Amino acid sequence: MNGAQSLVQTFVDADIDVCFANPGTSEMHFVAALDSVGGMRCVLGLFEGVVTGAADGYARMAEKPAVTLLHLGPGFGNGFANLHNARKAQTGMINVVGEHATYHLEHDAPLTADIEGIAGPVSDWMRYSRSSDDIAADGAAAVAAASTHPGQIATLILPANTAWGDASGPAPMPERAATPRVPGERIDEIAKILKSGEPTALILAGNVVREESLAVASQICEATGASMFGSTSHARLQRGAGRAPMQPLPFAVDLAVPILKDFKNLILVGAKPPVAFFAYPGKPSTLWPEDCELHRLSEHDEDGVLALEDLRTAVNATSVSPILHASVLPDMPGDETLSVDNVSRVIANHLPENVIVAEEAITSGRAMHHMMVGAAQHDWLQICGGAIGDGIPLAIGAAVACPDRKVLALQADGSGMYTIQGLWTQARENLDITTIVFSNRAYQILKGELKNVGVDSPAQSTIDMLELNRPDIDWVKIAQGQGVEAARATTVTELVREMKRGLASEGPYLIEAVM
Repeated sequence: MNGAQSLVQTFVDADIDVCFANPGTSEMHFVAALDSVGGMRCVLGLFEGVVTGAADGYARMAEKPAVTLLHLGPGFGNGFANLHNARKAQTGMINVVGEHATYHLEHDAPLTADIEGIAGPVSDWMRYSRSSDDIAADGAAAVAAASTHPGQIATLILPANTAWGDASGPAPMPERAATPRVPGERIDEIAKILKSGEPTALILAGNVVREESLAVASQICEATGASMFGSTSHARLQRGAGRAPMQPLPFAVDLAVPILKDFKNLILVGAKPPVAFFAYPGKPSTLWPEDCELHRLSEHDEDGVLALEDLRTAVNATSVSPILHASVLPDMPGDETLSVDNVSRVIANHLPENVIVAEEAITSGRAMHHMMVGAAQHDWLQICGGAIGDGIPLAIGAAVACPDRKVLALQADGSGMYTIQGLWTQARENLDITTIVFSNRAYQILKGELKNVGVDSPAQSTIDMLELNRPDIDWVKIAQGQGVEAARATTVTELVREMKRGLASEGPYLIEAVM
């Protein structure tokens, strides 16, 4: 058994059985080990940003890490943006990065790079394997690190000669540390604040925005008069009819500040303090008022689910009924040309039960959130780090993790072009994904941001940097060229027809919704 085989066997023994890959020469022994060892599914991506984003989507739904296989420093660099997004989403992931043979590094070959320097900013754990006998134990340590609550990015650098050298065999998993429990004293302090009668709100993030924890948070709010909000974006939010509704804080500073202006206490449950996405002239960076105090129920690496349950007991809310959203759908529009509003209404009315929504609709996505809370129950995956190009890969990973569930990808056209190669992977793996592209043929969000920074009358040369025309991007041809069935919709009737076709399909289907 060589080092690469011992590593793959260690992963498989630890129930890490999916690898998203874009390999090169230095990784060939790992590629061969995927076949000789068996037990691990390998999914090829044509760009490393697809690979890393897919591993993110997979872990969010499978609730265990996937492996990525990346080629040297430049390959890791290509996947960097979606590793940034994954780290902000607190996703568990194991990156295996090929490296030149240790004795070859001194020659400074063309692909030689500072992998540790490139990987460091998006890695919570990193190790450089020094010998073939170390690889299995290093791999086991990487699994343990990636599996640490709430999830960590683990990067294992694998020189080629340590992969092809002889190894003694797989390594056992080290004992995994238990997730820390929030101490009772802190629970009591938060309960006292909630009972004080002061205007108070819970801010939720992480795994407490799942169905059961949302219901617990709703019980607490009903018993104490507190309000409940979520962070602006979530790795995996569960919502829909029959679930407790939770309002995410808006992206726009001008909308978020008024929502929080009257609160005297904000209680953070796995969440960071709410801040503006960017700085703007004359606008605040923090979203809470000066006379409001921030309190932390649970840190991101503590057990927020159990903390909410303990808090429910502390405020005597165990017998209180949570507020659950009724099944309420927005009115269907008539047959008219497409807009963000009527596309959102169509989607809400046709959302399948238990669908996974991978949303990177950017500007268009903000307008649809309130329409979805009373729709069919669904999981909603969002871009968490702001580095665009995450939506198509997230959908891939979710579909690999949950082959028995439909995936609906809501994709902005500008950001979709960053990882357009992911459509090929959808076709090759025959993944059950229906993609709706919001084709407004512009970086619409940047038009709004231009006004936010005080540019009210931009010149044509400035506007040209924000529009996706001359020529228009033909999403139907691009999708078909990568093996994905596709159609264009310009009216409500056409969108309804194509959405029904896509949702009935068992493979990938793309709809270009021209607005």
